Amino acid sequence: MKLNPLVRFTKYLLDFMFVAGIIICVGVPFIFQIAGRFYSIFTTYYVPLCIIFMIAGIFALFILWNLRQMFKTVILENPFVRENVRALKRMGICAFMIALIMAIRLFIVITPAALVLVLVFLIAGLFSLVLSLVFDQAVTYKEENDLTI
Repeated sequence: MKLNPLVRFTKYLLDFMFVAGIIICVGVPFIFQIAGRFYSIFTTYYVPLCIIFMIAGIFALFILWNLRQMFKTVILENPFVRENVRALKRMGICAFMIALIMAIRLFIVITPAALVLVLVFLIAGLFSLVLSLVFDQAVTYKEENDLTI
């Protein structure tokens, strides 16, 4: 099967984001040391910020991992499977965890970006959970249809 260019691009983008995310998560302590030369907040709250961003990064990597797994079913032209329903639920929970972690960060330093991140990940978590319900219904219909034939 020949992949649609949009599908191929998205697959490579997800793969790149996953690998880059791993590198960035591992590099957070070094990145924050360098950033501390220019922004004192990274020096003052170095350890808490490292912990917060590394934990949030791990949740983000878990979201990307699940997206990559779901995307395999898209490539195989069979996206309506129970595993994708579970993946969407896991991604929703991870998004809520990132929102919570970014909300905790607000106790260290309040920035407009942190407020936006909380809102974005709350919406992403809700969207993911609602989409899991839609996928669940689609899988149920598909399974009933498969049994009819």
